[in-house]
Formats: sequence, C-alpha cells, structure tokens
Amino acid sequence: MAFKSTVTTLTIFFFFFVEPRVVSQQISAVDTECTNRWIHIRTLPSRFNLDLLSTCNRYPITDDLCPYLANHGLGPKTHTRTRSWYRTDPLLLELIFHRRILEYPCLTPDPDLASAVYLPYYAGIDSLRYLYGPDLNSSADHGSDLLEFLTRDQPEIWSRRSGHDHFLVMARPAWDFSQPLTVDPPIWGTSFLERREFFNLTALTLESRFWPWQEQAVPYPTSFHPHSLPFLESWIRRVRRSRRTSLMLFAGGGGTSSSPNIRRSIRLECTNVNATESELKSDKICDFVDCSNGICEHDPIRFMRPMLQSSFCLQPPGDTPTRKATFDGIIAGCIPVFFEDQTAKMQYNWHLPESEFAEFSVTIPKEDVVFRGVRIQDVLMSIPKEEVTRMRERVIEMMPRVMYRRHGASMGLMNKKDAVDIAIDGVLEKIKSRV
Repeated sequence: MAFKSTVTTLTIFFFFFVEPRVVSQQISAVDTECTNRWIHIRTLPSRFNLDLLSTCNRYPITDDLCPYLANHGLGPKTHTRTRSWYRTDPLLLELIFHRRILEYPCLTPDPDLASAVYLPYYAGIDSLRYLYGPDLNSSADHGSDLLEFLTRDQPEIWSRRSGHDHFLVMARPAWDFSQPLTVDPPIWGTSFLERREFFNLTALTLESRFWPWQEQAVPYPTSFHPHSLPFLESWIRRVRRSRRTSLMLFAGGGGTSSSPNIRRSIRLECTNVNATESELKSDKICDFVDCSNGICEHDPIRFMRPMLQSSFCLQPPGDTPTRKATFDGIIAGCIPVFFEDQTAKMQYNWHLPESEFAEFSVTIPKEDVVFRGVRIQDVLMSIPKEEVTRMRERVIEMMPRVMYRRHGASMGLMNKKDAVDIAIDGVLEKIKSRV
C-alpha cells in the first residue's frame, strides 16, 4: 500500500541521515551561538514514532491519514507545478516537527550538555487507538509505555531534572489528553497529561487548556510551506496586491441549529445582508464558504481565493475554541475577527504576542452579537480604511511566524523565523525559567 513506501522512505531518512548530522554538531560544540540552546533528541524505539504511521488508516471513524504522510507529513502537493502548497493534515504536526528539528543547528548527542530534551513520540497518532480503537476503555494507560522506557533506558536523562527539561509535540487539542484518571466510566480523551509523572514536561499542542502549565499552543499547520525566500516574497506580493472585494468572510461549518450561538448569528447575518442591496456598490459585504462535513480540510483551493478577496475573516469558536482557519486567513492577509479570547489571544502568545493583538485583529464579544443585536458588519465598516490597511500590513508581517516552512529550505528563508523556530525558542525559555 502507499503508506508502506512512505514509512520506508521516512525510516531511511531518520536513521541514516540524522546520525552524521548529530555528530557534526558535537564537533561544533564550541560554537557560542549554541550556548544554552543545545537540544538532545532522545532516541526512542520506532514503536513510539515511525511504526505508528502504519496505523494511518486503521480507524474507520477517522480520516485516512495515509495520503498525507507524503513529504514528511506536509502531504501531497495541491497540484504538480506548485512548490509551496500541500494538502496538509494538522494531525501530522508531530511528523512535520520531527523532520524539521533535525535541521536545528544546535543538536547534541550528549544529554548532559543539552538545555532541552526532545521526545520524538507521536502522541497524537498513538492516541487514536485510545480515542477510536481497541484500547478505548484503557485510555488511562496512554503514556505508560513511554514512561516505562524513559525510566528504564538511561533513566538518569529523565531523572536529572524530573522531566522539566523534556518536551514533545501532541498534535491535538490538550483536552484530548486530559481525561481525569479517576473518571469511571471513561469520558472523551486519554489521561496522558493527567499522569503525575508527566506534570513537568512541556507539551506543544494545537490548543491549550485554561490552565496551561504543561502545554503551550502552537499554530495549526496550514497548506503553505515555501522552501525558499523568493517563493515567500512572491506570495506576499500577491497578498498585498489582491483586490479585497468582500468586507468579511466566514469559511466553516455549523450554525444550522435553532439554538442561539455565534456561528448561527454569523450565517444569519451573511444571508440577510446578501439578500439586500449592498452598501458597497459592486462589492460584497459577506462571503460564505461552506466547509461542512470536512470538505475543506485538505483542499485549500476552496477557501484561499475567497480569503484573498476578503478584508476580514471571521473566526468563531466551534467544537473547541481554536481554529485552523485563523492561520489560513493570516497566510491570505485576511484580518482575523475573534469572538472570544480563548480562540487565539490566550493561546498562541509565543507566535501571536498578546500585547500586539489590537494591531492585527478585531475582537467582538460573541455575547454582543448573539444576545445584544450587534451587527458584525457595522463594527467592521466603522473602522477607517487607513486603519484597515495598517492592520493588514501587520497581518502580513505576522505571516512567517505562523507558517511552517518546508524542510530543506534555503538559507535565505531559514533566516526568517517560522512557527517551528519560535516554538523552539519558547520551549528553551520555558525550560530555563523552570530549572
């Protein structure tokens, strides 16, 4: 099957290319640029990472992830001629991050020299057997095998700082790993983050809880993964010159129930305003891309063009507060409109500094829209054009911070910090503050 060749290719890369890279870093250990920045990649048995990729189509209730393992987790290209656009599944961030950290310039084979220890454990992929598979009723056991390995194989690495210097990526919302150990019968999720032994490690998740001691949210991967600076600059030029013919856009699903909620209010406002004569002459006030039933998940063509043509992108919470569309919109230069702080402001402070939110986004409390009759269009149309232009420019400046560049990128592009670089900086600072 297709996934077998993909896993074979990944295995060859990880186990035959990486070791010389690590050795070369040992030779350059005197490099002062790596002082307090050394990272040791813990060698884990393949059952904790690469072997898990063979389960990519094992659980019928979830999407088949096998087609999206290509290009080290970036997925297949959206079309044959593109050099930057892929059909990326965010659940494969663990694989994407693993491949990228191999290019980090301050890797060391000596854990005693390291400021941080990276665990290449694909926790999100492994969680599928607890969430949807045969181990559904054993979700409290998630992490037991990993803990046993860490405390048995070179246990001094783990015990040196009681796990404070360890970090990993968990490509799902933290809630999915937060089932209380004492709940009976089990509810949704596994109990990985509830295990006392893992309280000290740092988990990079797609969404954090309200008390993020263990985890830090990092951006959802979008479909844009340039490999060189000219390709990024070319895309930015296209974003800048794009004609914004729609005031606001909502790309998503939901909002069809009769009970009051922000998505329902958005859909009703868009439907009503588009049924009347536009106050913007030939331009639209509200555009809507229906992404119900996951039809947009691996097809950026469906929503990127409308985002390029819109000034504001509405980012209401759904089943959970955060949205991948927040980052799709930033890539398109579309100013995000949030309806609660937990969607982004309280989540991604490493990549989207909380103190700068007013410079590149708009916040309208969802209660005002749902219960107090505030019209989103009125709020957005009241913003002066000069301010909209300035905000869009700030969104464009934020673009490199939330994108995941392609592995093997050019030196020019590597000089611009992307989502992985910023996450590593944040991890090192967080660990430093603890130890």
